[in-house]
Amino acid sequence: MTLVNRRIVLASRPKGAASVENFRLESVPVPTPGPGEVLVRHHYLSLDPYMRGRMNDAKSYAPPQPLGEVMIGGTAGQVVASRNPSVAVGDWVVGMGGWQEYARHDRQGAQALRRVDTRRVPLAAYLGPVGMPGVTAWYGLTMILRPKPGDTVIVSAAAGAVGSVVGQLAKRRGCRAIGIAGGRTKCDYVVDELGFDACIDYKAAADAAALDAALADAAPNGIDACFENVGGRGLDAVLARMNAFGRVAVCGMIAGFDGTPVPITNPALILRSRLMLQGFIVFEHEDLWQTAAAELAAQVASGALKYRETVAEGLERAPAAFLGLLRGENLGKQLVRLS
Repeated sequence: MTLVNRRIVLASRPKGAASVENFRLESVPVPTPGPGEVLVRHHYLSLDPYMRGRMNDAKSYAPPQPLGEVMIGGTAGQVVASRNPSVAVGDWVVGMGGWQEYARHDRQGAQALRRVDTRRVPLAAYLGPVGMPGVTAWYGLTMILRPKPGDTVIVSAAAGAVGSVVGQLAKRRGCRAIGIAGGRTKCDYVVDELGFDACIDYKAAADAAALDAALADAAPNGIDACFENVGGRGLDAVLARMNAFGRVAVCGMIAGFDGTPVPITNPALILRSRLMLQGFIVFEHEDLWQTAAAELAAQVASGALKYRETVAEGLERAPAAFLGLLRGENLGKQLVRLS
């Protein structure tokens, strides 16, 4: 009997906000690995904001997602067939297998698979705090913001997969950590469970003045470092409160997920406070992944680094879960469980 591989492909490019109609669920035979290749059965798919940008046919740091092909994405699963001597059947691995139940990796792709130890850290965590989101948080904080003990560090989307790790790492480095999140439930989680010093509910701030007042209350001594995931009015408010020679690590601009530009209202603040703004793409810094992942894995294994997951059950629910992620409906890391 031929095994079936269900997969989700990009059927059309969004015009404005993405919708479930942009995706198509297909069923195809499970591929047979050739010489040097391996076959992985996925247990979890990672859903991440960067995927929305890849859906557009526009110049960016990475090529657009091709139409009619499996949606790109991180995956965690088990090797079920191997014709590559460096990868064994039964290995638990993380890779970029995309939105599908099985993935065949050629010789080069097999070398890019990362073996993971599920005895100390749960498999799904390798797509969250010990995976790309965690390494993103570690890199932006450690290599760009470079906080000193006593600094005030603020992070937007603080209840998400990246932001939640940023604040916890900042606290471990002796900083005051402030989050920005949408809704009281998320802010309570950020403070009460993750240990941030304060969290600003941007949804409760009716206008710019209210947001500025909330920031002034949470950061009475100003802001030294900002880890930016959102952009828009939150970033505008933060820039006005930055201390001289502050640093801003620009990780994402989810406020513009539908393709709308997200301008900075008063860029003169960058000059006035002599700020350093730096965008970064974590995949361009693979030389530091092992160092970052080792620190993060140790903290997850010990319970020092806390995290949550929002899990959609079944491949067919991936598009709706992804759109919910863009709307901020998830708490922590958004995953799809396939088994």
